[in-house]
Amino acid sequence: MRKFVGLGLVAMLIVPSVAWSKIGGGDIKFRPAGADTVVFSHDLHIARSVKCNECHYKIYSTVGHKGKMTMADMQKGQSCGACHNGQRSFDVKDKSNCTKCHK
Repeated sequence: MRKFVGLGLVAMLIVPSVAWSKIGGGDIKFRPAGADTVVFSHDLHIARSVKCNECHYKIYSTVGHKGKMTMADMQKGQSCGACHNGQRSFDVKDKSNCTKCHK
């Protein structure tokens, strides 16, 4: 019985903190060699109804993903190019879109 009371108290503390936590995470800046800094806005993506699990654990394995991303890979539909393909969102292949990410 005491074990269940303890678990109940833990649940009462964890559930509200998760529900009230801020979803988004602000801007993440990537500094690729030979190109302007890339600014990724979690908040912008969340505001446009992109669900966390559409990227996390599918395209990117964890927070702090350190995998190499190249424009060539993105143009083949990998990493950001999975959505930025001209159908779901602006196309990474269109050079007029460069400044949407590179600042």
